[in-house]
Amino acid sequence: MSQPDHVTALDLKYPARDELSPEFKKYFEVCDEKLGMVPNVLTAYSQNAAQLDVFSKFYNELMFGEGNLTTLEREMIAVAVSSQNHCFYCIVAHGAAVRTYSEDPALGELMAINYRAAELSQRHRSMLDFAVKMTVAADSIEEEDRQALRDAGFSDQDIWDIANVAGFYNMTNRVASAVDMQPNPEYHAQAR
Repeated sequence: MSQPDHVTALDLKYPARDELSPEFKKYFEVCDEKLGMVPNVLTAYSQNAAQLDVFSKFYNELMFGEGNLTTLEREMIAVAVSSQNHCFYCIVAHGAAVRTYSEDPALGELMAINYRAAELSQRHRSMLDFAVKMTVAADSIEEEDRQALRDAGFSDQDIWDIANVAGFYNMTNRVASAVDMQPNPEYHAQAR
């Protein structure tokens, strides 16, 4: 696997692709086929096979698993949360995904800068308001916040999923920012 010049600011030893387990060799090949790259977050986690395993399984379940949230909605949450946390890696990577899934290059930019400026449905605005409130003041979430989501058409299972996606990105934003994780250059040009 070719190594980017700067994945993180840390001096970590990333395994060559032939040193990965067969499962992760295949996973990285699929990333290359579908995305044209292996995301730097996966490269960073590859230095610890157990963490890569847990991270990739949780990420894939949250972002592509069963549930009523669309992939676009999940990506919108990722960008709104990452914008609040000023996480360069996730804003760039998930902003590209919003552009791709929405087929709207401007939406990815609006989401990254200020989702409130975007023309969103009440459903999406409620979802993002909840995710952002969870990001900036999780201890202030009350029943009225959950009820606002129900009123916008979300089930309690959906609320669980929204909270988990927002929580996941709050964690990954903090890790990515702390280690100066850099987005793959390919993200900048995607879906423009």
